[in-house]
Amino acid sequence: MSTSNSIRGGIKWLLTGSLGGQVLQFAFGIALARLLVPEDFGFIVTIQIFTGFVGLISGGGMGQALVQSKEAAERDFDVVFTAQLLIGAVIFAGFYVSAPWLAEVFGNPLYIDLIRVSAVSFLLRPFVNTRASALHRDMRFKERSLIGLVVGILTGVASIGLAMVGAGPWSLILSGILGSLITLVMLDHVSDRRPRLCLDYSVAQRFGAYGVKVSLNDLASYFTKQASNTIISRVAGPSAVGLFNKGESLAWLPFSTVSASVYEAVFRAMAKAQDRPDEVKYLFYRMITLMIVYTLPIYIGLAWMAEPFMLFVYGENWLPSADPLRIVSLAGILICIGHPCGAVLAAMNRLGREVWIHVSQGVLVALACYFGLKTWGIVGAAWGVFAGIAYSTPIMYYLATRCFPARLGDLWRALAPGLKLNLLLVVVLAAIHAALPADWRDTRPALYMLIVGGGAGLAYAAAFLFLPLAALADETLRWRRLLRLAPRP
Repeated sequence: MSTSNSIRGGIKWLLTGSLGGQVLQFAFGIALARLLVPEDFGFIVTIQIFTGFVGLISGGGMGQALVQSKEAAERDFDVVFTAQLLIGAVIFAGFYVSAPWLAEVFGNPLYIDLIRVSAVSFLLRPFVNTRASALHRDMRFKERSLIGLVVGILTGVASIGLAMVGAGPWSLILSGILGSLITLVMLDHVSDRRPRLCLDYSVAQRFGAYGVKVSLNDLASYFTKQASNTIISRVAGPSAVGLFNKGESLAWLPFSTVSASVYEAVFRAMAKAQDRPDEVKYLFYRMITLMIVYTLPIYIGLAWMAEPFMLFVYGENWLPSADPLRIVSLAGILICIGHPCGAVLAAMNRLGREVWIHVSQGVLVALACYFGLKTWGIVGAAWGVFAGIAYSTPIMYYLATRCFPARLGDLWRALAPGLKLNLLLVVVLAAIHAALPADWRDTRPALYMLIVGGGAGLAYAAAFLFLPLAALADETLRWRRLLRLAPRP
């Protein structure tokens, strides 16, 4: 199979799994938002600040090193598994001992048991990670996607059942542990790898060298993403962080659904072509083009309809989340550029340079969120997140384009087709909005979204399929044939 077809097939399955997972998560999230209160979500967000941060250390970045490496034998997987298991056991013990202190810092004794039970996942991760890395390396995205969908359904049902019986934040903690166990069982059926204990310092050092860069980069990136949640949790409490996190996480949906799926397939393809810079350059700019076409309209739609969306889907109690949703969504075009840059740096083993960008970005976000929160509440915190993205994207682009010959015009050619389509989208949104009664946005949110979003979406799809955009000719022809609007070859 050609590289292009391999990437396209991988992206197809990754998108299937990601879209299905997001639909499930969205549906279950609505039910949970009706059953739980913002404070319950705030507890989980606060815990995830610490467990998520340490979780990036638990893998040591060696799973991604297995994917990036040109060669990886079975013994290499066993050494990585052993290293991750030892690290996971130490982390579990650390959280178990430090839980009372963390509970005292955040002023609620419930954190003690929540943190200790959450830490059990660190003992399960090594059994999952190495098998998932093997599937990723072999580009077996179909199996990964199907497992993700099944696990999403079962954990969602479990979390709703627990919430209905009054489990509160425990409904989210326990369903997460259940998800890890189900994932492990399913991976055991599709993967022929059976991890064994194996100590080999030379192998661990070889994969650890790249893994350390991955971990440092992930830690710096995580610090940036969690800086706002940490500040809000400490200054304003769990209810405020629950509201902020709901809006911000929705704003990242296009990223987690589409961009992350494309990243996984393109990263592996770039890693295989890391000694062919021209091929990496083509994949990089093509990824930007497709991200602008497929995800920027979603960001625009979320920004335009933030208030009616929150009001209709989650209820009036969650309406303050509309501001973070709208503000972070405005950074969509920057995210469409920055994420492909990260794929280039990871595939070309240039992650060390990216770490300092994320660290400085995290400091900027923390300061901006703190002062913004003090002055404007969670609206100010959301602008702090926006400022961080605006700061890091140009620097990331500069570093990525040092890996191959590039000119400024290359970026414009990659952006232009999608920007033309999205400009049309904004015009149609504004026109339909102006034609509707002024109060429908607040009094009839569902009907407003159906008419405005549906009309603009149809106009965008028609423009994508039929406007003569040369850079998208192959992509639009493929869709027209799929929809039987053009003859098959």
